[in-house]
Amino acid sequence: MKSEWKHPGGKLREMGADHLSDTELLAILISTGIQNKPAMKIAEEVIEKFGSLEGLANQPLERLLEIKGLSDVNIIRIAAAYELARRLANRQPR
Repeated sequence: MKSEWKHPGGKLREMGADHLSDTELLAILISTGIQNKPAMKIAEEVIEKFGSLEGLANQPLERLLEIKGLSDVNIIRIAAAYELARRLANRQPR
């Protein structure tokens, strides 16, 4: 039986990260939304504004403050996730 997830974190736990969309993964980093704007809606707005995860990666952090519902903590989490990805991508195989 297929479950309907209210938050993508449960979907990740049960099905694995590879089953989530870019928007769902971003929503996990955002964690919580604001009144009348859940994390998924904020993540959708971010992806729409910057076109893709790659487009988001090339933005100065100040541009993220333009999106209602993204706090400093959310922006720091997103920046940390991109830095981790960058470091992993640049590591030489052992």
